[in-house]
Order: sequence, then structure tokens, then C-alpha cells
Amino acid sequence: PSMAQEAAPVLLVVLARLVSSTWHEGSGYYAESHTNEVYAEETPAEPALDYRRVPQWCATLNIHRGDATCYSPRGSSYRSSLGTRCELSCTRGYRLVGPSAVQCLPNRHWSGMAYCRQIRCHVLPAVLRGSYVCSAGVQMDSRCDYTCQPGYQLEGDRSRICMEDGRWSGSEPICVDLDPPKIRCPDSRDRIAEPGKLTATVYWDPPRVKDSADGIIKRVMLRGPEPGSEFPEGEHVIRYTAHDQAYNRASCKFSVRVQGERCPVLKPPQNGYISCTSDGNNYGATCEYLCDGGYERQGTSLRVCQSTQQWTGSQPVCAPMQINTAVNSAASLLDQFNEKRRLFVISAPDPSNRYYKMQISMLQQATCGLDLRHVTTIELVGQPPHEVGRIREHQLSLGIIQELRQFLHLTRSHFNAVLLDKAGTDRERYIAPVSPDELFDFIDTYLLSEREAARRAQSGDPCE
Repeated sequence: PSMAQEAAPVLLVVLARLVSSTWHEGSGYYAESHTNEVYAEETPAEPALDYRRVPQWCATLNIHRGDATCYSPRGSSYRSSLGTRCELSCTRGYRLVGPSAVQCLPNRHWSGMAYCRQIRCHVLPAVLRGSYVCSAGVQMDSRCDYTCQPGYQLEGDRSRICMEDGRWSGSEPICVDLDPPKIRCPDSRDRIAEPGKLTATVYWDPPRVKDSADGIIKRVMLRGPEPGSEFPEGEHVIRYTAHDQAYNRASCKFSVRVQGERCPVLKPPQNGYISCTSDGNNYGATCEYLCDGGYERQGTSLRVCQSTQQWTGSQPVCAPMQINTAVNSAASLLDQFNEKRRLFVISAPDPSNRYYKMQISMLQQATCGLDLRHVTTIELVGQPPHEVGRIREHQLSLGIIQELRQFLHLTRSHFNAVLLDKAGTDRERYIAPVSPDELFDFIDTYLLSEREAARRAQSGDPCE
């Protein structure tokens, strides 16, 4: 009563929410019903209660998931008496909603309401091509660990923790495709060169390619010949490179080895040479034996390299050409030279003819060039019945001399000469001596076969 008498009248303005008499989760007390209105409260002339005898003036303060530290003017035993001030706090994992301190008022109400709300972070968004697992959902201290689908790797924070401020630590990671595709090339292979060739046609299946992420292969590039190509002798490296959709790449390689089966290298015959196909001694190669001018081949003309690495036939020889002058006609004589020799037929009225002497002298000095170009000289000199016909030391009969003159239209009245090719065709005529250089230029320009030209280019001029 003395306190009431000493206190001056006080106008209390109370703004209260309309609340039914309901238990508030986590508040620790009930709230009575009242309305949102302003009213004046005067100090009663005669208090209805004795504060000193009512230690529990306000309802007992009990914070669910929290704690209230109270200080009462009347001592620690009076935790809810008039004037008691309580500081409110929540246990770890909860946040205080409402005032952090309340006081027991004369109207037997606490000055405010508060409760402890569980601290929760927002739900983490889904990760494209990945997932996460959390230890305690979205509660505080919950740890969420991220993983990516096979073929993808995590970039960013691998785990995030729900913190006291309700936010997640770190930042949202992403799953990226950093793994290169898997590619497997076919096995390396060995092949034998095909008959008559130095190459082998090799086929293979394309490489097997697989992407560990989304399974999409952007492109596969080949570095080297395509399957089904002809590969020459030796080892060849074929490389494939695959790119996935994220532009990761992987490569593989294999070898193609081509080996040729070979026979022993053939030696050319004395006074002759060999012309071979392919590389000369590989499987299927064919070698032809040819003789130099003035020589004839005796024996096998062609030899073939077999798969057993042995040659067919045996080595021929080039023997000096045998000229048979004991024949019945000029045609039989000329047939001996067909496809073998060119003929240079010289006609002169007598052995003392100046042009004849000059021509024979020049040809004797160019014997090597004549043999090199497969040229045989036939001389028809004099008048019947003392006319002479010869091929080197071989004498011709008068009947053959007469037939040759008629066949070649050679007169006895003056010097003249005719050049026949290997087919016996009249190719050039001369009414005056011809120099070896002029004769050889004509042969080299118009009468040489491709094989003779190649032989000349290969061996050069042995007459020099």
C-alpha cells in the first residue's frame, strides 16, 4: 500500500494483439485474450493484492528450446514477481523470435512474447548432372555433399554447411564433362605385298568410341590413309582422334606393316642386261633378259619371282650373233635381223670410190656406237661378175646381192646408202657419205624404242 500511495497516477498505453487463450509453441507461457485497443489504467486506490505476499505475480516463464535468465528485485527465489527482468536466449540451432528481454508488469503480464524457432536454410537447388546428400536436411550444421554423374567432374565446393545465419556456406557447384571419350583402335596388322606389286590393300573396322558422360561423340577424325588403301612396303602409323560434345578429345593409333617377299637379286648376263617389272626382285616381278647389240640370247628369256622366293627358269647367256649367209634368198637373210638389228646398206660402183672409202673409214671409227644402237653394216661393192657383198667377214652370194639391190632399189652407178629399222623398213637414204653423229642422231631421235631409250638413260654412253 505504501508503494501505491507514493506512486503518482500513471497513464499506461497498452497495444495488444487479439489472442485466444492458447499455448504458443516454444513460448513457455499462455497468452490471455485481449483486443487491439488503447485504454488508460489508473493506480487503484486500494490494491487488490499485496505484492509482497504474491511472489508469482506473472506466469512462470518457460522458453521451449531456450532459456530465461531472470533478475528479481526480491531475490533469486522470485523469478516471476513484479519487476522481474528476464533475458531470453535459445539453444544452438534455434533463433529467438521476439524481444531478447521481458519484464513482469503490474498488469501481471510480461512485457513481450518470444519463442525459439529452429534455424533452417533454404532447400538447395538441384544440380544438373549431379546430386547431393545432406546429413540433417536443412537444419543448422547440416552438411550437404555433392557428387556428379559418371563421366562428369565437380567444379566448385564439394560440400556446403547450413550456418547460424540461415545461409549455406560456399557457393553452388556445377558438374562439367572433363573426362575424354574412350577410344580403342583396331589391332596392328602385318601384310605381304601383293604379287607383282610393292603394295598391299589393307582394310580395318573403324575404332570403337564411347563417351562416359552423355554418350555423344561429336566427331572422329582419321589421320592417315583410309581403310582399303594401298600401303607401300614399310610401317605406317594410323591415328584416330575422337571429340565429345564438351570438346574433350582422346586418340589411339595402330600400325600397318607391309612386307614384300623377295627373291635373290638377279645379275645381268655378260654382254646383256635385265629389264624387270615392279622392284626387280619382289614376289610376282618378271625379269626379261636382253642382249647387247651383236649378241643373241640363248636360254630363258623371262623369269618370274615366286612366293617361295625363288626364280623360275635359269640364267640365260648372251652369245655373239651368228649370221648365216648360206641362205637361198635375201628375205631369209633379212629375217635373221628382224627385231634384232638395224641395217645400214652401202652401195658403191667400185672399192676405189671416194665416197665409199670415206664412209667405211668413218664407220670403222664409230664401231662402238653402231653396236650400241644395234646397227649391222652390209656392203655391196663393184660390178658383175666381180661384184662383192659382205657382212663383216661373211660373204654373200651373187644371187642374194642381186635380190638386195632389187628389193632396196640400190643402183651400181654411184654411191648410195639406205638405213633400215629392225622391222626391215626403209627409213632414210643417203647419196653422200653420212657422218656417224648425223646417223646416230637420226636413230636416237626416230628409231629407238622406249626400252632402248630407258636403257641408254640408265647406262649412259659406254663409247665415251
